[in-house]
Amino acid sequence: MMISTRGRYALRVMIDIAVYANGSYVSLKEISERQEISVKYLEQVVALLNKAGFLQSLRGNNGGYKLTKHPSEYTAGDILRAAEGSLAPIACLKNETNDCERREKCTTLPFWENYYKTINDYVNSVTLQDLVDEAIALTADNYSI
Repeated sequence: MMISTRGRYALRVMIDIAVYANGSYVSLKEISERQEISVKYLEQVVALLNKAGFLQSLRGNNGGYKLTKHPSEYTAGDILRAAEGSLAPIACLKNETNDCERREKCTTLPFWENYYKTINDYVNSVTLQDLVDEAIALTADNYSI
């Protein structure tokens, strides 16, 4: 399984907004400059995050985006699933029920189920606040978020 640029950028956008919002809205232009991502691509990413209810938007000169909840209330898994859809490594695990004809005799299914569980357990254990804290620690050493 490979996370696309959409998923990677969604995490970066959420971290950026969490770090720089300070109670106000953050413009896509500001995010674009800090993250070195085109505004056009960011529009697609924030549309997914907005649709998931993670962002609040405001139009106009002082407009932009801010989080709808505290960073500790989002997980990396929530954000990645909003951007990527399912994180399932194989098609038969994408839905809640496995409708594969071979599920009863598939010798690799337990491996894939455990792999998927491990991925979900990890991404669900990391909050946006955890990522923000790491980003702030890194920026203190002159790295960019």
